[in-house]
Parts: sequence; structure tokens; C-alpha cells
Amino acid sequence: QVHLVESGGGLVQAGDSLRLSCAASGPANSRHTMGWFRQVPGQDRDIVATMDSSGGVIIYADSVKGRFIISRDNVKHTVDLQMNNLKPADTAVYICAMKTRLGGSMKSPMMYEYWGQGTQVTVFD
Repeated sequence: QVHLVESGGGLVQAGDSLRLSCAASGPANSRHTMGWFRQVPGQDRDIVATMDSSGGVIIYADSVKGRFIISRDNVKHTVDLQMNNLKPADTAVYICAMKTRLGGSMKSPMMYEYWGQGTQVTVFD
């Protein structure tokens, strides 16, 4: 069974940076797509960034392009999200996810089978 545990959320001022980390445990983690989604209460879970196992395919939400960077370490089984120049609109629960099935959109939360508990990121002016 795969387990995902996030860390690194917090309360920051607009313009600051945060780094989120997700540690995966379980079978064959390095072979699967891993990504970050975010969710605000009452709204859908949206893609932030995702990366396939080789790092050859990386997708960012338009709203974070140029500010966020996703990276992964297939030896340590971690995926990180470096968030720079944070804005109040980035406030959300950030959730790590793993997609093990082949095919389907990497952007769709429905394609991800495993999820972490989430970590809160709050950005104030």
C-alpha cells in the first residue's frame, strides 16, 4: 500500500517562498507520476504541478508557471514543490498525489489513486 506524507506548509506573507515536500512509501514509487494539487473549501481540487517518473513530462497550472518548481528524487521517493513569489490566491490545502495507472490525463485528479493528507498554505498581504 502506498502512503504519501506532506510537509512544509505554513503561514507566509505575499512575495515569500515555501518549499513543500512529499515522502512516498510503498511499492514501486519511482515508476509513477507524482504531483501536487490544491484545494480551497467548496471548490474542486486543481492541479498545481505534476511530473512523470523520468522527469521528461512536467505540467504546471498556468497560474503558477514561472513561480513554482516541481522536482523529485527517485532514490529518496520524494517530490518537492518550491513555491516562490507567493500570492494570497495561492492559499489552499496542498495535496500530494500519485498516479500509477497508464494513460489518462496527468492534469485530472480522477487519474490519481493515492493521496496524502494535505498541508495548509496560507499567504497574507
